[in-house]
Amino acid sequence: MYDSSTKPYLIRAIYEWCVDQSYTPYVAVQVDDQTKVPVEFIKDGQIVLNVSYTATRHLKIGNEFINFSARFNGSSRELEIPIVAVIGIFAKENGQGMFFQATEEITASAEVHPAETPSTSPETPPPAKPPRGGHLKIVK
Repeated sequence: MYDSSTKPYLIRAIYEWCVDQSYTPYVAVQVDDQTKVPVEFIKDGQIVLNVSYTATRHLKIGNEFINFSARFNGSSRELEIPIVAVIGIFAKENGQGMFFQATEEITASAEVHPAETPSTSPETPPPAKPPRGGHLKIVK
């Protein structure tokens, strides 16, 4: 018999914990060619998304994919994230949650097929970094 991964169950559990605590759940995703997210928001091959009830529509955290639609710059987009690409789910307010090792399959795919991001001309300075440092903690 096929043993399914515990990862989707853990993601759903942390999501429910965030909602129960009135926290905002976010997912961190290692983007690959199977991940359908807005490419203009990908940074260093990863994207962090707000998956709260108010930020998404028709959110479904299945055993293989997370599917939902969300608005980006005023336009609705359909997102599809493979469960294997999720590298973390956490509360925005305190950084608590669960983080996963990127699988070799996702890491190799991201290196071989990097996500297409909009190119910037040499005259354009890179976007300013946020004034505040990261607040995430690795929980073991």
